[in-house]
Amino acid sequence: MALFDLPLDELREYHSASTAPDDFDGFWAKTLQEAHEHDLDARFEPVDTGLSTVQVYDVTFAGFGGHPVKGWLRLPAAATHPLPLVVEFIGYGGGRGLPHEHLLWASTGRAHFVMDTRGQGSAWGGGGGTADPVGGAPAYPGFMTRGIDAPENYYYRRVFTDAVRAVEAARAHPLTDAARTVAIGASQGGGIALAVGGLVPDLVAVAPDVPFLCDFPRAATLTDRHPYREIGLFLKTHRGRAADVLRTLSYFDGVHFAARGRAPALFSAGLEDQTCPPSTVVAAFNAWAYEDKAIEVYDFNDHEGGGPFQEAHKLRWLRSYA
Repeated sequence: MALFDLPLDELREYHSASTAPDDFDGFWAKTLQEAHEHDLDARFEPVDTGLSTVQVYDVTFAGFGGHPVKGWLRLPAAATHPLPLVVEFIGYGGGRGLPHEHLLWASTGRAHFVMDTRGQGSAWGGGGGTADPVGGAPAYPGFMTRGIDAPENYYYRRVFTDAVRAVEAARAHPLTDAARTVAIGASQGGGIALAVGGLVPDLVAVAPDVPFLCDFPRAATLTDRHPYREIGLFLKTHRGRAADVLRTLSYFDGVHFAARGRAPALFSAGLEDQTCPPSTVVAAFNAWAYEDKAIEVYDFNDHEGGGPFQEAHKLRWLRSYA
């Protein structure tokens, strides 16, 4: 697929027409306040993986509603003092995988926490193990219209709350340095990282790659590729409900979380990306409130974006922050 979105000169200047609800901040303050009424109860169980250079912990903590959420914490085996912390979120349909996966960040001498995404973990990778008590056991996608009748019921309210609690859980381990915490992720993971960037005020950096969950009004009408297409298929059946659906989604739009970002950020986009169209990524980038920000653009790439090239770029970029 060749370039299908805005021309590059227009893309650089693109801003979303989506507007945040008047009670956006109040909605999230109340949501997180309710989450904090539950004891975090972060538990770290060592796992025998056969790895000699990395120690892995099976983590359980209380997320939205006090529901148990899983994660992996990986540390360099020789760690004796608090380390910079990278908290990573997973792409759509995937889970935290197996203990020996995702070894890059611990190999840099940092602590690395991967959050399982509730109800997902059944479409690719090593799977997941976190049920969504509101929606059921880990399942095959889609998730985009679950609870879309109201912001209070929407699936991503639970996921974004889990993500904030994941940062708190990772910071609770004695070998992580809370003052040097970074949020990263690609695709859905990038969208979750954006939400965390807008909800957690003291991160040192945020790195969302080809982020999903951004600029819903444009994304839902521009691409016919899943997962965004789930919204259109829902509205194809539920005629006349577009305004209500977009109102719910406005509480979860990465553009609005970006407007509240308070840390340096490194974005990436693929100009042939039909899954997360580049204009929707640029909309979040242009909305990012903190001045220290950059975006890597991969001209001939689809949703894979920069792949290992972007990983190498992040490794260099993060040296300045954590």
